[in-house]
Amino acid sequence: MPASPSAARAINDREALLLLRDGPLTAGQLTRLTGLSRPTIAELVKRLGDAGLVTVVGEADVRRRGPNAQLYGIVRDRAHVAALDIRTHSVAVVVADLLGTVLAEAATPVDRDTPASAVDRTVDLVTDAARRAGAQALHSVGIGVPGLVDPATGELRRTPGLPQWHGGVMSALRDLPGRLVVENETSVAALAEHRAGNAGDRDTFALLWLGHGTGAALVLDGTLHRGASGGAGELGFLPVPGVPGPVPGNGFHTLASSAAITALAAEHGLTATAAPHEPSAAAVVREAVAVGAERFLDALADRVAIGAASITSVLDPGCVVLGGEIGRAGGDPLAARVADRLAAWSPIPTTVRPSALGGSAVLRGALLTACEAAQDDLFSHCARA
Repeated sequence: MPASPSAARAINDREALLLLRDGPLTAGQLTRLTGLSRPTIAELVKRLGDAGLVTVVGEADVRRRGPNAQLYGIVRDRAHVAALDIRTHSVAVVVADLLGTVLAEAATPVDRDTPASAVDRTVDLVTDAARRAGAQALHSVGIGVPGLVDPATGELRRTPGLPQWHGGVMSALRDLPGRLVVENETSVAALAEHRAGNAGDRDTFALLWLGHGTGAALVLDGTLHRGASGGAGELGFLPVPGVPGPVPGNGFHTLASSAAITALAAEHGLTATAAPHEPSAAAVVREAVAVGAERFLDALADRVAIGAASITSVLDPGCVVLGGEIGRAGGDPLAARVADRLAAWSPIPTTVRPSALGGSAVLRGALLTACEAAQDDLFSHCARA
């Protein structure tokens, strides 16, 4: 059954908006990309303009007789969004326009031993950044947070070792106007690596997170795999030989967390000073690569490869990105060593790459989720109008 005229208009409007999300286009370009007629595109652009979603943003830079074609783009300040990267001891926030251009950003350390103060400080950070960005209200807020996030409800589930104030922040932010989108930090980091990092050419890959803690995220056929309870990729709980269990916090985490890697580095006579808010191990791994500390890098690769092999042997993703600050600090030297170990242990071919984004992937991914939530809502609302 053919679509009704109103349904067809809604489909066309949404397709055009999704195309414009990637940058301004002329009416002629929209005609070619959508396959619609020029009169239909002209009517569509006027309709979206009347709805306050599309406007003229310039002219096409084309040498020809007569006036240049007008470029149409999404109205960036139609809505504002925020993104948060919530760690154990710190919070970072950005506020951006509808297309993700950052307008204000801030970060602050928090004291996990005073939950009420940590919650107040986080809320103040968000509201102050929104004010500096000129946002009257926030349409959507994307959050990357350690721990289990229920995929059905978006609620943060109790996870061993995480501070109490995380739950308080979620409750406080839900009381603010706007839509809250909560994801596990490694999951949003994988989205960022897929869109803007080192996995853009892969529809299926795994991100092995190496930061303060450890974890993994799985993108299968272009879709983030969260698991039945939101626990897919919780690699820190993976039992490993020689580590007593079952004890919360034991497992792969004791091999590849920042504290474990720093201790390993000390055994090899390596020390370095980390940047603010950076895991201590990132600095020593970066130093090891710089000075060519082969024995330490080999020992580190032995540990990281255990986590990578647990993913590749079950899911065969074809590509593993070593994420987080430590994965990026290790660069190609660490990635190559991990790849060698995987090849020696299994016939499953696996590419191993370092992260292009490091720790910033969490905030970048949280911003992507916030922008998409706002765009989906506004575009769908326009389609229904």
